Amino acid sequence: MAENKLQNQAEEREMTAEETNEQRQIRIDKLVAMQEAGCDPYEVMTAEQTHHSVDAKAAYEEHEAKLLAGRTEPSVEGLDEQAARQVKNEDYNERRAIMDADPINVAIAGRMLFKRVMGKASFCNIQDKMGNIQVYVSRDSIGDDNYADFKKSDIGDIFAIKGYLFRTKTGEVSVHANDIHLISKSLLPLPEKFHGLKDTDTRYRQRYVDLIVNPEVKDTFIKRAKIITSVRKTLDDIGYVEVETPVLNTIAGGATARPFITHHNTLDMDMYLRIATELPLKRLIVGGMERVYEIGRIFRNEGMDPKHNPEFTTIEFYEAYTDYNGMMDRTEAIIRNAALAANGTYKVTFKGVDIDLEKPFARMTMAEAVKKYTGIDFEEFACDHEKAIALAKEKGIELEKGKETWGDILVNFYDEFVEANLEQPTFIMDYPVEVSPLTKRKPSKPYLTERFELFILGTEYGNAYTELNDPLDQMERFKHQLMLRDCGDEEANMLDDDFVRALEYGMPPTGGCGIGIDRLVMLLTNNESIRDVLLFPTMKPEGKAAKTVKKSAEATKSTLTREQALELLKKYNKDPFHIRHGLTVEAVMRWFAKELGYAEEEEFWGQVGLLHDIDFELYPEEHCQKAPELLKEGGANDELIHGVVSHGYGQCSDVEPEHEMEKVLFAADELTGLIWSYALMREGKSAEGMEVSGLKKKFKDKKFAAGCSRDVIKEGAERLGWELTDLFDKTIKAMQESEKAVNEACL
Repeated sequence: MAENKLQNQAEEREMTAEETNEQRQIRIDKLVAMQEAGCDPYEVMTAEQTHHSVDAKAAYEEHEAKLLAGRTEPSVEGLDEQAARQVKNEDYNERRAIMDADPINVAIAGRMLFKRVMGKASFCNIQDKMGNIQVYVSRDSIGDDNYADFKKSDIGDIFAIKGYLFRTKTGEVSVHANDIHLISKSLLPLPEKFHGLKDTDTRYRQRYVDLIVNPEVKDTFIKRAKIITSVRKTLDDIGYVEVETPVLNTIAGGATARPFITHHNTLDMDMYLRIATELPLKRLIVGGMERVYEIGRIFRNEGMDPKHNPEFTTIEFYEAYTDYNGMMDRTEAIIRNAALAANGTYKVTFKGVDIDLEKPFARMTMAEAVKKYTGIDFEEFACDHEKAIALAKEKGIELEKGKETWGDILVNFYDEFVEANLEQPTFIMDYPVEVSPLTKRKPSKPYLTERFELFILGTEYGNAYTELNDPLDQMERFKHQLMLRDCGDEEANMLDDDFVRALEYGMPPTGGCGIGIDRLVMLLTNNESIRDVLLFPTMKPEGKAAKTVKKSAEATKSTLTREQALELLKKYNKDPFHIRHGLTVEAVMRWFAKELGYAEEEEFWGQVGLLHDIDFELYPEEHCQKAPELLKEGGANDELIHGVVSHGYGQCSDVEPEHEMEKVLFAADELTGLIWSYALMREGKSAEGMEVSGLKKKFKDKKFAAGCSRDVIKEGAERLGWELTDLFDKTIKAMQESEKAVNEACL
């Protein structure tokens, strides 16, 4: 039968779109036939479940142990194969008879993931929320008609089954079905059964399928629920009260981040989706609630990478009459208890590294940490801005406008030389006042604040303060943040007059902390991407690329030689700058081809990079639109044309990057421009010696090389599944290694 043939094909490989559509139609035809026969599965309203799969197996094991207590396995020593088999069969039949005399009757329901039809009897595998269990279906037990219907069923169909438990000769606890009914029809075939669903884009978009075919994914989200429950219990047990605060705000405050903006129609005013819950929670401390927390969704209109999603979950908790030392104790308890709840142990493995959460977490001041890893003691010249600036220049650290202070430079040194070295849980304490606008100053060192961040494997997991409760100091800090906003820092805090007014009524000494729930779940479930711990991560809508030159599943060889490609570039580009840019991107693309394992396609990658802006000089208003015509005339094939046009997706093209080469070009094109602009500012006008930290600062400065789109670079990193830092690091290396050759080619 056609449907069986297609299902067999699906066991060997993924179906094509055409085969999937054909299979869907076959299943629809089956459904229509059932409905016409008066057996519509969608009319079933409920299904009885006395047991789930795991519970049923456990119940049978316990029952079997009682009924067969004292019974031993028969010896087959010295018997030939046939005689041994006969002895084992007799023993099985005796055991089976004992168990069948006092059966465990069950009613289960779930999705069929496997079916093997064997004439008058069949086996299938039913999956429910706990796991799966084998079901034996025989014509003698359920009747001819029902058995005929079952044989027509498809993988993915959902059944309600009643029967009794038994153990097969192979030892598997199974259900002997006395009654089986289809209660929901699966019209689409599941992914290839042996390998599950592996494509990450499809997994994130179709999480419902991901959960069906990849059991470990469901386990991650069950653990996530246990972690959140544990966090709540840890705080509830010591007198904290869970509260809810607004998601829509008139001021985006409580964190350094760019907000999402929406519009309230009735009030005719713009509002911000919250970037933190800090300020409203501290208002509640002013109101006398003393211990409060909120677990909630936060929204930040920023980049996406394996550690960041535009919406994510945090817990913020605030406690009156304590300080940041008290918050360290609370944070340790929260994380330790969550690890035990999720995994039953305080030891976890993340990114191949064993992390011990049972030991007391290490504690170091930021200055101590910098001294440990650089030998420079910032405390010896505290608040000496000139000396700090000189040290930054000596170490090649670029400083942002408005941030040329001792405190800002201490943080730069920490970011550059310390953070990546922190493997086991470490509290970094006593941050400079410049980077902590909501934090109380350290009485003995007023240029520092009582703030800590928790780092594990170089990643921040928590941020806490002894909260600033001096309203006059708070107002001055807000004014400093406004100055930074005037200097172009879109992430600096806004002024919240009402929060200052709340402080003027008096807030007791208070400790506060925020922990990223998603990152904590990543750590405790050994998932390296935030998308793997979010049920529905933010994704670009499907169908964005309506127009395509040609869908290219993989890169192929170019129909041009390198000499022909260069001649074609120079035919339409006379400006040395444009020619250099083409040569630079070519070199970067060749580097990436070898770096990412596409060495055989290096020439193709290079030519796409060389020709990506072929039409820009003559046709800037029709960029990407004229390229296909010029390239076709020059002898380029459709694959090369597709790669060239895809780099302008979302700006001047509707052709979406598909192959890895196209994604790299999409990300690296804008970034090479930014790196080259930065190189021209440096001594020697070269990328030689350029550090990622310096490039990150230029990236944040929106006024620098404003024509290089930060959003495109961020989206490029997202499409590749890389962190921005990784993209920066690789592209810098590519340009450094190719710079000499590009310079020679431009002579």
